[in-house]
Amino acid sequence: MKNIIVLVSGGGTNLQALIDAERSGAIKNGRITCVISSKPDVYALERAKQNNIPTRVIPRKSYSDSVSYSRAVLAALDEEKADLVVLAGFMTILDECVTSKYAYKIINVHPALIPSFCGEGYYGLKVHEAALAYGVKVSGATIHFVNEKADAGAIILQGTVAVERDDTPETLQRRIMENVEWKLLPKAVSLFCEDRIEIRDGKAYVK
Repeated sequence: MKNIIVLVSGGGTNLQALIDAERSGAIKNGRITCVISSKPDVYALERAKQNNIPTRVIPRKSYSDSVSYSRAVLAALDEEKADLVVLAGFMTILDECVTSKYAYKIINVHPALIPSFCGEGYYGLKVHEAALAYGVKVSGATIHFVNEKADAGAIILQGTVAVERDDTPETLQRRIMENVEWKLLPKAVSLFCEDRIEIRDGKAYVK
């Protein structure tokens, strides 16, 4: 049984999708053993407590730079014996000290079809604003491994939704969350825990 550590910064809707998937048995050979937040008093911590999942808070504001913060996160991951780290709305880019030690063991969800609308500066509603401004006809979400570059790790799963003519960034965000993120993130986590993801030449393949 693999230890899944979930990193959060906000409301925790993707965390809830993982909790629900674990409860229903959709996540095989893994369990969420700790939720770590970069901010105190976010609702994601309450979701964890309601489900008897241990929590830790490592406030980003308490650290002068991303390297010192990343070292604190790394120490916590080591203490929690993390087998898999899931970034679920975690709003801090981790330094290479974390991504190198946990190479191909950190999963993130990005609310667009990488390589479109991704990288530094593309997060939250900004992603959907950019997609609508460009006039794309489909959008979606990407589940990928995390490396030292923002949104540049190996892609595990992708899913799409149609972009409607009267969409706002908020309506598009909601459709992608409900139809792609909340379904594919637990699926990718289960695939990892079942040892069904193979890396070849830096690309991820599902066995």
